[in-house]
Amino acid sequence: QVQLVESGGGLVQAGGSLRLSCAASGRTFSSYTMGWFRQAPGKEREFVAAISWNGGSTVYADSVKGRFTFSRDNAKNTVYLQMNSLKPEDTAVYYCAAGPTTSRYRSGYDYWGQGTQVTVSS
Repeated sequence: QVQLVESGGGLVQAGGSLRLSCAASGRTFSSYTMGWFRQAPGKEREFVAAISWNGGSTVYADSVKGRFTFSRDNAKNTVYLQMNSLKPEDTAVYYCAAGPTTSRYRSGYDYWGQGTQVTVSS
């Protein structure tokens, strides 16, 4: 069992930066692939990024590639999503998730956090 708690969301102007954190409980955290997804009002939850169990491999959605950086610190049971050059279209609730393999699909993840709101004003 893994419990995930996101933090770091907020209101930022376009072009600004935020760093999201996701703290995990459970001794097996380091064995999980971690993912970030987001859901804007009226839209489906979409893939943002994923990172392998040791941080050696990352995958990004085309919409965030080059602007977002996903990292993890297994000693702290925490993952981070550094978001730079934010755009109004990045506004959404951001969710972290844990699963057995790197996946772009929601079905690839077994555990989810409650989400943190990110709002980017124009």
